[in-house]
Amino acid sequence: MFWTSWLLAALAVILAWPVPVLLSRAAWPARAPFAAMVLWQSIALAGGLSMIGAMLCYGLVTLGESLASGLHGLLRIFLGQESLDTLGVLHAFALSAAALLSAHLVFTLWLTYFRIQRQRRRHRDLLHLLSSPSADRPHTLVINHQAPVAYCLPGGSRSVTVLSEGLLELLSPDELRAVLLHEQTHLAQRHHLLLWAFAAWRSALPWLPTSKLAQQSVSSLIEIMADDVALRSVDKPTLVTAIALVASGSAQVPADTLMADNAALIDTPSTTSARLSRLLTPAPALAASRQILVIAAALLLLTIPTALLLVPGLLN
Repeated sequence: MFWTSWLLAALAVILAWPVPVLLSRAAWPARAPFAAMVLWQSIALAGGLSMIGAMLCYGLVTLGESLASGLHGLLRIFLGQESLDTLGVLHAFALSAAALLSAHLVFTLWLTYFRIQRQRRRHRDLLHLLSSPSADRPHTLVINHQAPVAYCLPGGSRSVTVLSEGLLELLSPDELRAVLLHEQTHLAQRHHLLLWAFAAWRSALPWLPTSKLAQQSVSSLIEIMADDVALRSVDKPTLVTAIALVASGSAQVPADTLMADNAALIDTPSTTSARLSRLLTPAPALAASRQILVIAAALLLLTIPTALLLVPGLLN
């Protein structure tokens, strides 16, 4: 397992720095948002598994030739059937680091979920004071504000789309339909779950380039995916106008009103810029064969650390 630990460490470094940097600078993800989304998820999962696996394998080197035999040896130490001296100081430190990192990631995931849920409850309570149900649109609330604002607030069966009176007065019927389709796509495809996972990843490892770049890229990709759904029903100029008007309105609403820190799916200036750039200077979609290759590469990337951890034990 000595060489396995080093191979996993090398993979973790590659996925922590050069790969996410290159992917974040690439132009093709906007042409294949779903494939790029799968790849980002694979990079995050494979990177985390590689980091933990590298420390775990190095820590178990003296206890067995495979992960299974090493864990069995560790269990014998815990049960007092084998001396702790067999492990060694460096290997004990590596095992402790693996355990702490695993606990840190799981705890941060839970803590981020709890924080977002608390923000959504506060946001929902605020909406009860500032909004009223739409007369002709189910699961839609209208806030009394003249700035053109539109966003969605996830919550399972309580999910709602929030519009402002200013938006309803300003947008044409087709533009309003484009906005509603965009927001409803976020809820239907459960984009908030992706944002939650990557927000937790960034909170757990804020110093890691992967976490920051992945969160920014995923935020942009889900907006692009929602735009693509809206484009099936409205033309491009209509959607561009709707995006620009909604973006101008969101900037006018106080932050305390929106509470946009992962509570609701609200567009940011950077994602708005990426959306408009893609629509105004369109590029052809990535060929289906290439998208399949990207997804296959993402799945293969995820299997590499898994195989490095499990295959030696299976071979033995």
